[in-house]
Amino acid sequence: MLGRSIPLLHVGRMADAWRIYVDQLGFAVHSEVRADDALPDPAYLVVQRDDAVLHLSSFSGDGVSGHVATILAADVDALHAEFIAKGAAIRMPPTDQTWGTRELYVEDADGNSLRFQQLLHGPS
Repeated sequence: MLGRSIPLLHVGRMADAWRIYVDQLGFAVHSEVRADDALPDPAYLVVQRDDAVLHLSSFSGDGVSGHVATILAADVDALHAEFIAKGAAIRMPPTDQTWGTRELYVEDADGNSLRFQQLLHGPS
C-alpha cells in the first residue's frame, strides 16, 4: 500500500518562494532548514495548507525548477478569487477539462506550476 506523495519543488530564492507559497497561496510553514542561518539561501521549507504538503528547496542538489504538482481542491473558483486578491500569478483560470475536472494553474517565480484540481461529478 502506498502512502501520501509529497512533491519537492526546486526554487531559486527562498524569499520569492515564501512570498508566493505562504503570503499569496496561504500555506503555513511547517519547518525550515538553512545551510547557514545568516544567509537566506540555500534553504529547505516544508509548507502545508489543509492536507496539502509541499517541500520547497533552494539547495542545488534538489532537482530542477519547472515541475507541476497537482493538489485536489473542493472549490477552485473560491481559490482563484482568493489568489487573485493576493496577487498570485495565475497561469490558467478555472477551466473545465474534458476528463472530468475543473483546474486552476498557479505558477511560481521559478516556473513550477501548482494544478489545483476539482473533481466534477455528473448527475447520479
